[in-house]
Amino acid sequence: MDALYGLFIAPFADFGFMQRALFGSLMLSLGACPIGVFLMLRRMSLSGDAMAHAILPGAAAGFLFYGLEILPMTIGGLIAGVIVALGAGAVSRFTIQREDASMAAFYLISLAIGVLMVSIRGSSVDLMHVLFGTVLALNNEALMLIGGIVAVLFLRSVSRMGSPVHFIFLGLVVLNLVGGFQALGTLLSVGLMMLPAAAARFWTARVEPMCVLAVLIGFASCSAGLLLSYHASLPSGPAIILSAGVIYFASILFGTRGILRGRIIHHRHRTA
Repeated sequence: MDALYGLFIAPFADFGFMQRALFGSLMLSLGACPIGVFLMLRRMSLSGDAMAHAILPGAAAGFLFYGLEILPMTIGGLIAGVIVALGAGAVSRFTIQREDASMAAFYLISLAIGVLMVSIRGSSVDLMHVLFGTVLALNNEALMLIGGIVAVLFLRSVSRMGSPVHFIFLGLVVLNLVGGFQALGTLLSVGLMMLPAAAARFWTARVEPMCVLAVLIGFASCSAGLLLSYHASLPSGPAIILSAGVIYFASILFGTRGILRGRIIHHRHRTA
């Protein structure tokens, strides 16, 4: 029992930074994973990746003027994300180009601008912080931001007011990516949004259970990733995403809608 306690409980019980990292990442899962489900079902999975890159120049602008301060970088990221979403939507609406192609063009340009802006003033350490985040260094401001984003998602889900659904949906994507940026960085935040959603689809076909399961997978990925980071001295963000990747591949094989289940059912039909 002592060994199990030391392996699974002690890191969170003994260290405040681990508690804060777990709390922040769990809140992020609660907000981001259901969004990932709807992105996947609407065949917009790559849009999440595009928007994750799109917020980089705005966050970089906040960094250039104020350093690694959460509020300016968050506001900058939101502005950049909205500009890219609206710009890509306008190009697809008024030209012959489809939205996926215009989104790809905008995010590639945004990524290049953002990396260039950070590189001009900051060091390689600053660039790594912006790209990959520091979940183990979450402070009160970051936790309040992530909690606020989860609250916005909840209020939107219970609202009965009509609205331009597509742009509000993209706005929620941007909000969650900005929150994830504080913990996982621009390049990894989309992973926590999409991998649990993709894994959940191998277990159920219904939307509501899929959202709940995606959140639970997100919880498990964050907990496992933080423990792996602590015990193996690995970067926390990649450890979380790789944990989600392991669950994703396990779901492909063993899920109720996975490969092995499908082969068993097919074999029974052939022998019946």
